[in-house]
Amino acid sequence: MQEVVPLTTARPCVPDAEEITRAGAALEYQAPQAAIVWAAARFGPRVALASSFGLEDVALIDMMHRTAPGMRVFYLDTDLMFPETYRTRDRIRERYGIEPLAYRSMLDVAAQAAEEGERLWEREPGRCCRLRKVEPLRRALAGMDAWVTGLRRDQSPTRAGIRVVEWDEVNALVKVNPLARWSLDAVWAYVRAHDVPFNPMHEHGFLSIGCWPCTRAVRPGEDPRAGRWPGQARTECGLHVAADGNGSAPDEAAADGVRMAAGGHPVE
Repeated sequence: MQEVVPLTTARPCVPDAEEITRAGAALEYQAPQAAIVWAAARFGPRVALASSFGLEDVALIDMMHRTAPGMRVFYLDTDLMFPETYRTRDRIRERYGIEPLAYRSMLDVAAQAAEEGERLWEREPGRCCRLRKVEPLRRALAGMDAWVTGLRRDQSPTRAGIRVVEWDEVNALVKVNPLARWSLDAVWAYVRAHDVPFNPMHEHGFLSIGCWPCTRAVRPGEDPRAGRWPGQARTECGLHVAADGNGSAPDEAAADGVRMAAGGHPVE
């Protein structure tokens, strides 16, 4: 029987580098649920699970529901998500009885077009991502000491070095990646074994699903994230990576207030 953790046992301080390293090493070869249990026990209400309602995220929501059912779940609603993504969100709501919190850009799509010009995602995709994803994430993580993500090492070269528990230098708090070691096949096996609701686009070549203007199906043999920002030299939106053209450049991210304080201190 899986342990269920109440969200009232957290120690208030942000962990230092030694604790983060120790936790990451201890959880490296354990099941993903162990990382969720650790995060819930360690941070209590100051940890949140970020979801895009992709395959990894719905698997994590199912795990969370079984082991840490009080954990906050949020998503970044860009107003440009596929209809299938919204329907998946609704199915998750119904299945688990949760209400994922939506964070949106300060500008709706029409206001963005008026201020930045039409179809900003084609001309300056990094700017569009900062307005519609990075800045809302800053607000979503305000007051949090940690967040849980669906990142996996084999998703892309930019994610190959992630750890199960690590310091998030972009957002200045702890990041927990329970699925870091898992393959896509392992995620599919979990989703099917537990009958987890998932986005049907995943069965039609969409391995990574973002906004509809910037996402296409992945062709056989392509990198799993090749369908994101097709024709652009980027595979990240800036939520997890902030350099080298794959996300927001560090100075741009800082200008948008991404490097927020989390009530702790950066880890060396």
